Amino acid sequence: MALCLGQVFSKDKTFRPRKRFEPGTQRFELYKKAQASLKSGLDLRKVVQLPEGESLNDWIAMHVVDFFNRINLIYGTVSEYCTERTCPIMSGGLRYEYRWQDGDDYRKPTKLPALKYMNLMMDWIESLINDEEIFPTRIGVPFPKNFQQVCKKILSRLFRVFVHVYIHHFDSICSMGAEAHINTCYKHYYFFISEFNLIDHSELEPLKEMTEKICN
Repeated sequence: MALCLGQVFSKDKTFRPRKRFEPGTQRFELYKKAQASLKSGLDLRKVVQLPEGESLNDWIAMHVVDFFNRINLIYGTVSEYCTERTCPIMSGGLRYEYRWQDGDDYRKPTKLPALKYMNLMMDWIESLINDEEIFPTRIGVPFPKNFQQVCKKILSRLFRVFVHVYIHHFDSICSMGAEAHINTCYKHYYFFISEFNLIDHSELEPLKEMTEKICN
């Protein structure tokens, strides 16, 4: 029998501390609206649509941070099974391999164990969403011109977490009774990136068959 969300996703298993929305900010209000819509049982395709009169960049920023928190939690749940021995390469089955490159310590695409890759990726995303120059939280401070491009890169890399978890750790997910919760998170993510064309669909190929099954 499936467990409740609180039992499945323990705070002790969070891979990174949650990034919180500051009360009183526009993004906090958007987050509350989005959460209320999710809990109301509305069609996820409608939940992701931009509310009338709201800023698209604020809507994207709120979702990027929320997906970071939720996907971080998902990976934290299976990270004890994702070791250098079980997952020596960050991959999605035999056909897809992801190499890390950040322009700093890793100037060239580098093959890494999945756990190391995830650590570097979460550090990289966290540094971006905590950067006021990229994700401004103060009223009146504009988003940078390349904001959506940065978000596309973040969302593209977060997709790789879904790929790795679904393909390599799905048995663990099922044994914890977490399948339905992760499927819902993935559907929310998929409908959001599709609504605003935030990822090239060729990048979604590793989960194409599953996506067609659960999102149509």
